[in-house]
Order: sequence, then structure tokens, then C-alpha cells
Amino acid sequence: MCPNETLRTIIDALRKKGYKATPQRIAICKAALQTSTHPTAQEIYKKVKEEHPTISLATVYQTLKVLKELNLVQELPFFQRKIRFDPYTKPHINLVCLKCGAIKDLNDPVAQLIIDKLTNSADFKVNGQRIDVYGICKKCS
Repeated sequence: MCPNETLRTIIDALRKKGYKATPQRIAICKAALQTSTHPTAQEIYKKVKEEHPTISLATVYQTLKVLKELNLVQELPFFQRKIRFDPYTKPHINLVCLKCGAIKDLNDPVAQLIIDKLTNSADFKVNGQRIDVYGICKKCS
């Protein structure tokens, strides 16, 4: 999806749920959804504050809550009590470095096959999934 389509999707999703698509909300959405770094709310706040100096951290948290309700991000609570946000909500594996905390998405069709197998064999409707693999990244080893 190109950035303009992503922006249109965000605006439509916000409005459909009765939320205004303010410039601050759009900036927060862009910062959260157009990255692969799995940012924390504080990291998103710092980035958006450069463009919108009057924004509050509470607005960032509220907007992230809305994005979660709209299934546009998923919360990833990790060690050290930090919550990261992942814009990639399809089945995948998170590779988490125990030294630096970096998170990398591993998009492997096997993850989807596992979810499909669980769904079909256990007569179980999956509403979400999370597979984390912990280790040491190449940069830290």
C-alpha cells in the first residue's frame, strides 16, 4: 500500500469509528504505522513532537489505543515493562534481541500455516496471535 492509500485508510478508519482525523492524530498514525522498528509510545511522541510541539503524551497514548481498537496496530508488552507497537498485524514471528531490545519481523509462511492448522483442527477462532523468539541479534553478538 502506498503512503497516500495508507493515509486514506487511516482517515477512513478513524472517521468510521467517530474520531476526528486531526493533524496530530494523523502524524501519530504515520509515526506508528510507517515504521518497522516497533516503537514505544514515548518514541512516537518524541518523533511527532518535532512537527507538532504542543502535542501531549496523553494524545499519543489515546491515539494508539484507537489504532489498537481499529486493529491497525498490536501492543507488544516486553521485558522491562515497555510496550512496543507493531503495525504488522498479520501472523508473523518477532525476533527479539535480549541485549539491545531490537525487534525484527520474520515474515514466514510457516507462521500462517500454524495459525491455520490451529484454527481448522481445534475448531478455534483466532482473534490474534503473537510468536516471539528471543536471542541475540547480529549487531550485539
